[in-house]
Amino acid sequence: MPQPQPAVFAEGTPSHWFLHYRLVDGADLDAVRGAVSAVRAEAAGTTPTDAVNLAVGFGPDLLARLAPDDVPEGFHPFTAVGSEPGPVAVATQEDLFFWVHGNRPDRNFDLAHTARRALDGRATLARETVGWVWHDNRDLTGFIDGTANPPVEEARELAVVADGPGAGGSFVITQRYVHDLDAFDALDTEAQEAVIGRSRADSVELEDKPADAHISRVEIEDDDGEEIEIYRRSVPYGTSEEHGLYFLAFSDGLGAFDAMLARMYGASGDGLHDRLMDFTHPVSGAYYFAPGVEVLNRIAPTPDRED
Repeated sequence: MPQPQPAVFAEGTPSHWFLHYRLVDGADLDAVRGAVSAVRAEAAGTTPTDAVNLAVGFGPDLLARLAPDDVPEGFHPFTAVGSEPGPVAVATQEDLFFWVHGNRPDRNFDLAHTARRALDGRATLARETVGWVWHDNRDLTGFIDGTANPPVEEARELAVVADGPGAGGSFVITQRYVHDLDAFDALDTEAQEAVIGRSRADSVELEDKPADAHISRVEIEDDDGEEIEIYRRSVPYGTSEEHGLYFLAFSDGLGAFDAMLARMYGASGDGLHDRLMDFTHPVSGAYYFAPGVEVLNRIAPTPDRED
């Protein structure tokens, strides 16, 4: 059975680093493969204590060029959702994505530095974000993030393509949100809870949550009445001046992401948008595919993983 990249499901890591690269025109694909291999080798380290978790994702165009037989059904670039004057999920689709996470920020930096050197002249760094776990897994709004996240074993079922092209891999959504904490913190606790749809202290879902509460918009059901779940791995990021949430999630198809974004950004036809979007806004948005280990090894083998 095809195996997903282990880093996707490695939990409990406090330090995170996110890198987005855009290929330069005419980039040599073999050189790009070699650069990804170098980054994977750096992640493995020379001793167990040096190893960091690394998940590698490819945008639709690059995956089609590197592994045309392994492109999963329905894989498409991220496109903007919503329209002004309402909230808009902007699109900044790039080609290559690295998610590095572990217990050692120094090793995360080593890998980020290796990636920049290895891809020099082949790709430009479009976006780099350093994230971290804040308090007891809370978003900077003060609410616990990912309360309804499935346990790892269940997540492997819903976030990994089961068969066909792309088997063993996961679809990835990435968005960076900038929070307006001054505006959100100006609300009293009851008003904040109405925005989120959960209690602030212990993350209990409100019985009478508003229809435009965040939970009301993102918890949706399919035609059979089953909840459409995704596997969230988001973390806060930023400085005292600019800060927010780096939203990262995995699924076995893009349909779940598309449906949630439509409901969040007022594109689902019911005239509502996610109230939380009045206090935060995305400045990036991209879809990637994180192929299973076997496919990744074919794309960019490391010395001890060559097929």
